[in-house]
Amino acid sequence: MTQDLVKSSPPAAPSGEDVATEGQEHDLRQFVIFVCGSEVFAVDMAPVQEIIRVPDVVRVPLAPATLEGLANLRGKVLPIINLRRLFGFEERDDDDATRALVIDLGQPLGFVVDRVSSVVGVEPSCIEEVGSLAATVKTDLLCGLIKDVGGFPMVMELDFKRLIDTEFTAITTLARHGAAALAETRGVEEEEEEDADELQLVSFEVAEQEYAIPIENVQEIVQFPEQVVKIPRAEPHVIGLMTLRNRLLPLVSLRCLFDLPPHTADEHSRVLVVQLGEFAVGLAMDSVNEVLRVPWSAVDAMPKLLARHDDLSDIEQICRLDEGQRLVSIISTDRLFRHSSIREALNSVEDMDYDNRTDDDIEGDEQDDDEEQMVVFRLDKEEFGIPIESVQEIVRLPDELTHVPKAPDFVEGVINLRGSVLPVIDQRRRFGLPTVARNDRQRIMVFLLEGIRTGFIVDSVAEVLKIPKTAIEPAPQLSSEQARLIARVANLEGQKRMIQLIEPSQLIAKEQRVELEELTETPA
Repeated sequence: MTQDLVKSSPPAAPSGEDVATEGQEHDLRQFVIFVCGSEVFAVDMAPVQEIIRVPDVVRVPLAPATLEGLANLRGKVLPIINLRRLFGFEERDDDDATRALVIDLGQPLGFVVDRVSSVVGVEPSCIEEVGSLAATVKTDLLCGLIKDVGGFPMVMELDFKRLIDTEFTAITTLARHGAAALAETRGVEEEEEEDADELQLVSFEVAEQEYAIPIENVQEIVQFPEQVVKIPRAEPHVIGLMTLRNRLLPLVSLRCLFDLPPHTADEHSRVLVVQLGEFAVGLAMDSVNEVLRVPWSAVDAMPKLLARHDDLSDIEQICRLDEGQRLVSIISTDRLFRHSSIREALNSVEDMDYDNRTDDDIEGDEQDDDEEQMVVFRLDKEEFGIPIESVQEIVRLPDELTHVPKAPDFVEGVINLRGSVLPVIDQRRRFGLPTVARNDRQRIMVFLLEGIRTGFIVDSVAEVLKIPKTAIEPAPQLSSEQARLIARVANLEGQKRMIQLIEPSQLIAKEQRVELEELTETPA
């Protein structure tokens, strides 16, 4: 995109123009003179941010006809509006002279004009009332007439504030949610670059304080074990050893590590299995909250003064959510593993594990690929699993969902997820289960289904679990829909659990996806 004029460089009056005396110079008003169709217009220079060549745009379905689309202007979404189309002039292709005026009256908008003629200074006394002007443009969109300026006998001053207020209310709303439409049409490489600008975290609570660990360091999330083996002479924060698929895993209490009050494990307690190189440690916490996608711009380093404090040395960064009202401490697993007591526990486990290895254990090491990693969630009393790679994120259920008029009946409502409209479906209704009152344990699991981001309400997210393929078998075919949606079941006999495995592509029928795609263009 070639930029022609940036407001930070005040233009000089063009040759041939009458220049005011030095005493009157401060009274001059500066205007941009431009041509659109058969008419010549002027706009006050004050709200004009810059003048650019017409950029490439992303077409937005169901948008007003005057909207060319959305452009990316240095990382910001810019709606591009066709003034010819707005005024009912004959359509024409852009050429080398075509420009877009970027005007900011509360929300930057780009207006396509045939050409920009000049920037001139005009004394207020030279601007006349519109009166009974006969023009193709409605006079209520004009705020004055300038005669004999810029080589034109008459120039109409266009009131862009009134134009925006009367014609573009929907577009300014759309601009606040336009990032989603822009992202949907970007190439794969651009999407990967965008993902690189975000930090994905697993958040959890310890003593009513919220912490998080980068998701790439989380191997899995499991329930707190019924049996823990104590390690002799271990530090208080090393709870002991737990068994995870025939392997020993040191279990560390974050409450004790952070010198917080002790807590007895309950049904909400979870263990985050974090991986660092060849070592793994289970971190015991009160509950797992959600999977977060946080832009790096919302992440700050721990202040150096606090980072030197022993109690805070394991916290590397702080992320600011909900406009700074919610602060989440990001734990550094690198620093966590430097604790001498944890290293001693790891060494003890390594020795015990090696001494007690069986041929089955060694064979199991060679069969890590024979497992599937699933996110397990609950509906009523049942457990369901879905491949972890299909889950984009897990977010809290807001206090209220926005109900969209004439939305499909299978959609519970929509939420605004970082500027993107996210349709939300109640998975209970989808499965024909009775509805329940909203509660703090419910979560929205976000999936990308053939390019359409969709959220499903579940009762709770239990854990991330690695399931041996030997424990997975075909599900009984009770109906054609059920056979497509739940084709397999994980039978975990040792844990007395049966987890129904969902095929993500079957969550929404093809005809319903069309309705969802239209809904995502509705401002939240």
